[in-house]
Amino acid sequence: MPRLPTPIAMCLCLLLLAVPAAQAGKLYRWTDKSGITHYGDRAPSAAPPSEVKVIPFRAEPGAIARLRVQQDGDRYLAWADNSLSGPVEVQLDFTHSNNIAGNPSLPANATVDARGSAVVAVLSAQDPTRGGDFELTMRSVPGDPRARARNVEYLLPLQQQQFRIDQGYGGHFSHTEPEHRYAIDFAADIGTPVLAARDGVVMQVESDFDKAGLNLEKFGDRANFVRILHDDGTMALYAHLKADNGVIVRVGQRVRAGQQIGLSGNTGFSTGPHLHFAVQINRGMRLESIPVRINGPQGPLRLSGGTR
Repeated sequence: MPRLPTPIAMCLCLLLLAVPAAQAGKLYRWTDKSGITHYGDRAPSAAPPSEVKVIPFRAEPGAIARLRVQQDGDRYLAWADNSLSGPVEVQLDFTHSNNIAGNPSLPANATVDARGSAVVAVLSAQDPTRGGDFELTMRSVPGDPRARARNVEYLLPLQQQQFRIDQGYGGHFSHTEPEHRYAIDFAADIGTPVLAARDGVVMQVESDFDKAGLNLEKFGDRANFVRILHDDGTMALYAHLKADNGVIVRVGQRVRAGQQIGLSGNTGFSTGPHLHFAVQINRGMRLESIPVRINGPQGPLRLSGGTR
């Protein structure tokens, strides 16, 4: 293909995200022996703790996948870079295009492996004798849409003998959408150990939020959580974890059923301290929760709703 006599202009409307990932929520300030003040995202090992000032700031949700456009001669490669330790599905589309075609045609979906990258589409001029311009947008959802859930038994995700279910399947307060329809809200005091209900790999964590409330727009995506990927492609979500050290596992870590992964808390869209637990699967650019069997201290749990 001959080179275009008029350059192609591009604009990226990046990342309409399904599920946010963590960004730092603390800065550290300290003064060294020479009297010089320093700032950093990690506390210094040399300075006494009493001399280190912690400066919290409002953390914002980040990207679970990022769109990157690379020029390759007279065409453009649209890449998706996955930031999670598990697969994500992305969908690329034009918000505007003039004399530009995609191969494959847009909208185009792709599944990107853990911490991997993939070319979603190649963009080029429909008429190579004139220029063009385009704008892109990309959505991303955690999980592989090819996953198929197995019928397995889960452990109680809390380290306590007595418990209460405040909201079960289809709860009217916040379990009406597909991704939460089969979630369970366990009443739990702040600081109650949270346990992995099944073996898996820590796919995603959020640990920088410290407030809760009933303003959905303000708090809906600001809960601390751990997302664990299972070997059948399903994912367990443990949400509303404690602020400050409420997450004790790292992304990419393999965990065993019954292993402590965090501490329950009250962060995000929440009426009070509890653990929100759900097993989810990617149904093709949308997350859906699925019913599960949980074995508690006195046997199988009844999860239809209400309290136990």
